[in-house]
Amino acid sequence: MEKSPERRTRRHRPALIVLVLVAAVICLLMGWWQWDRYESASGTAQNLGYALQWPLFAVAFVWAYRRFVTMEADPEEARKAVRPSSGPTEIPAGLLPDRPTADDPTVAALSTADDDPELAEYNRYLAGLDKPTPDNAATTAKDTK
Repeated sequence: MEKSPERRTRRHRPALIVLVLVAAVICLLMGWWQWDRYESASGTAQNLGYALQWPLFAVAFVWAYRRFVTMEADPEEARKAVRPSSGPTEIPAGLLPDRPTADDPTVAALSTADDDPELAEYNRYLAGLDKPTPDNAATTAKDTK
């Protein structure tokens, strides 16, 4: 009996199966432990929440393994799971606040360069370092390639 190339056989991975089972059992045990904590005298609603969450984590482990096996066995299923990328998503105009400008009084209040001559001198020094000179212009052009 010859296997068709369209249908792939499912590969059994004992180590992965054991890992999923161990993770699921640990999650169930953690849920049981949280339930016991909830029923104790010092139990809180947080313990109840965790007691309900841990079994969901166990289900998530089993579901993820089943999904992995399905996608590995059926390449078409894997292609359906990948969303086509159409480039960056545009943000609608007016959704974000406008950037402050130099005329904005809050920005003007932050600008203390006029009040502090040392800061103004230091800023001029930094601006001078940023300007390309003939010595470092060739190095800068090589670094940006």
